[in-house]
Amino acid sequence: MKRILIIEDEKSLVRFIQLELEHENFFVKVAYDGKSGLHVALTEEWDLILLDLMLPYIDGMEVCRRLREYKSTPVIMLTARDAINDRIQGLDSGADDYIAKPFDIDELFARIRAIFRRVELEERPVRSVLSIRDIAVDPDSRVVTRSGMTIELTKREFDLLIVFLKNPNMVQTRDMLLDQVWGYDSLVETKVVDVYVRYLRHKLDVPGEESIIQTVRGIGYVVRT
Repeated sequence: MKRILIIEDEKSLVRFIQLELEHENFFVKVAYDGKSGLHVALTEEWDLILLDLMLPYIDGMEVCRRLREYKSTPVIMLTARDAINDRIQGLDSGADDYIAKPFDIDELFARIRAIFRRVELEERPVRSVLSIRDIAVDPDSRVVTRSGMTIELTKREFDLLIVFLKNPNMVQTRDMLLDQVWGYDSLVETKVVDVYVRYLRHKLDVPGEESIIQTVRGIGYVVRT
């Protein structure tokens, strides 16, 4: 359940927003002044803070500035002051968005959803793609492309290519490749490595161009950048 903190001194507005948020299954907590609101914002974990600009004791901009010294919790600033300069100051103080009163509750929900989508994208792990020249490999989806064209590989061919791409410019002996792809206790002979390197070359190489996988005579193979 997403947790939202409302820091706002207009109690009728607070009650309305709180009821609407709770109806949408958010956990909501309220602070009615800047001092207590800042304390709650810093001592508890929140997915979003709705922050009024004009507050008793500490105004919203100062609350936001102090919050940003310690946390990156998303903040939507609520205010009756809609001048461009006020918006700029609010955003410069660390707010993520700014909505002027009076506002439509549907617009507020749309802005909340937009912030949560952004946070989700930022937290999503970046997929690591291995590449060399015009060959790209996505280890997660096990997709291989060359110049944008998908190349179908068997599991063993794919695993062998991954070893080469993770160790560019490093010569891999046949025994090393056998251990990493087939397993150190495999009964497969090292000459099988030569067979699979030939399979990979057939699928990856472009006729007339130097092979991606180069032979190091008497030792093994290497992929050079």
